[in-house]
Amino acid sequence: MGTISTRVPDELEAELEEFLEAERLDRSTAVRKFLAEGLEEWRRDRALERLVAGEVTLAKAAELADMSVWEFAQFTKDREQTWVSSDHLEADLEEL
Repeated sequence: MGTISTRVPDELEAELEEFLEAERLDRSTAVRKFLAEGLEEWRRDRALERLVAGEVTLAKAAELADMSVWEFAQFTKDREQTWVSSDHLEADLEEL
């Protein structure tokens, strides 16, 4: 396991201390938890950005986000993002 060391502003450290007390966690566990949650959110947001930009499919975006396709579809809905191209939608409607 690697080690990461960083300096943080006093107000952020004070907030972290409050969190440690409230959650009864040691500093290392809390920082690992925040880092994991932050990276998870970044991974999901990045996958959504790539989907909306048309760079990846829904299935690939879900894989990048480490979610099931259904979970990721709900994530896009929750974020109010449209990922269906109007060009594709019009073509699909014409075929009906």
